[in-house]
Amino acid sequence: MTITAENTAARTYPSLRAAWIPLAALCLAFFVEMVDNTLLSIALPTIGRDLGSGTTALQWVTAAYSLTFGGLLLTAGSLADRVGRRRVLLVGLGVFGALSLCVVAVTTAGELIALRAALGIAAAAMAPITNSLVFRLFDDTALRMRAMTVMIIVGMSGFVLGPLIGGTILTHVRWEWLLVINAPIALIACMGVRLGVPADRPEDLTDDALDFPGAVLSVSAIGLACYSLTSGVEHGWLSFITLGSMLGAIAAAAAFVRHEQRSKAPMLDLRLFASGTVRGAAIAQIGTSIAMASVMFGLILHFQYAYGWSPMRAGLANLPIIVTMLAATPVSEWLARQFGHRIACLVGAACLAGSLAGLSWGVDHGYPAIAACMVLMTVGLRTVMTICAVALIDAMPSNRTSVGAALNDTAQEVGTSIGTAVVGTLIAALVTTQLPPGVWSSDLIASFFPGEGISFGLLAVVVGLVGAGGALCLSVWLSVAVPV
Repeated sequence: MTITAENTAARTYPSLRAAWIPLAALCLAFFVEMVDNTLLSIALPTIGRDLGSGTTALQWVTAAYSLTFGGLLLTAGSLADRVGRRRVLLVGLGVFGALSLCVVAVTTAGELIALRAALGIAAAAMAPITNSLVFRLFDDTALRMRAMTVMIIVGMSGFVLGPLIGGTILTHVRWEWLLVINAPIALIACMGVRLGVPADRPEDLTDDALDFPGAVLSVSAIGLACYSLTSGVEHGWLSFITLGSMLGAIAAAAAFVRHEQRSKAPMLDLRLFASGTVRGAAIAQIGTSIAMASVMFGLILHFQYAYGWSPMRAGLANLPIIVTMLAATPVSEWLARQFGHRIACLVGAACLAGSLAGLSWGVDHGYPAIAACMVLMTVGLRTVMTICAVALIDAMPSNRTSVGAALNDTAQEVGTSIGTAVVGTLIAALVTTQLPPGVWSSDLIASFFPGEGISFGLLAVVVGLVGAGGALCLSVWLSVAVPV
């Protein structure tokens, strides 16, 4: 029998195999939005030469997507709970695919940054909804958690496969095709969601008012905070625009907290953070994303500029991350089973900090040293990201799992924005604000390696403190088995 939305509306699926059409569609939607986080990173040098962009502009090509994506995730989840989860996801997929085609008209870095910001808005209508819809496919808790684990692995794969996919494509076509290919992928995902995901029932939705002020304040706080980092290099740390951005970020964050405390229908109920697991998992996820985003951004410049590698070769250089992400499953599972997720996450945080500290030395000692640090970092990522995502959703009330998914994604995107902003700003401040064409000169490389080492050393301290602080807030054990 053909599976359609109509004949699945009144039932759920008995197994992952029975739900392969909607599960594959949701995974594909999640994959395309995550791969877009890093897909263009491998093409940054090519884009810089083609559009005449400097380090700061390229940083915003990456950060613009993360900023709008992360800032609007909670709003999108709130909207979906009101007008329909499947409806919002289908609209998001359609807009995402259509916007991706607009890259053929881009001629300046500013236009590309604007397009990336718009794509982030569309992707925000997809990420938390794909995760919440997975829960709706099954009644059994074990199946729900198993499906969530599949989604997490797919999302992480998309994030790290972005540079490899991008590098492969760049060997044959122009960089614009990296976004154009989103259109057919989004279309296929739309068809799968339409065929296999049940339509929302009115009784499953809420009629609470949307928190538009909360959305505006959250986006303002995140955007101004990250802009102040780049402004410090461009205009000086004591300049009016830099200080104004910092004060604006603080004011927006304070106003957001005050508004959410008073709102009858807050975008994010701050009382949820009274739970140590919710608070700790969100903090730890920020730490993991800071580590991964900073490494991805920094090493792309390292491989293509300092080493002069092709985009394809630079993409293949990320294979240790991809292989370890799959191979580390037994390690993560053993840690969680033997010691509980608090100790497991502490070990993961130590791996992240240790890998960044290793990179601060390894960037000046060749690719084998860098690859070893990649392996250690991925063990930490695989452990902390998966355990914290499951812990966060498990700690939420049963009717707030979509909020938990959105909060998890928001924490990761905030970390991605911070990591990209910090490493880009440090490299610009310590090395150069303008990326030269071709392979770098020996003098520039001589200054780049020490600057890159200092950047990773500082990030090792930040990630270690953030990751360990989040892990210590977690309860010792999950109430369900950790399917890592």
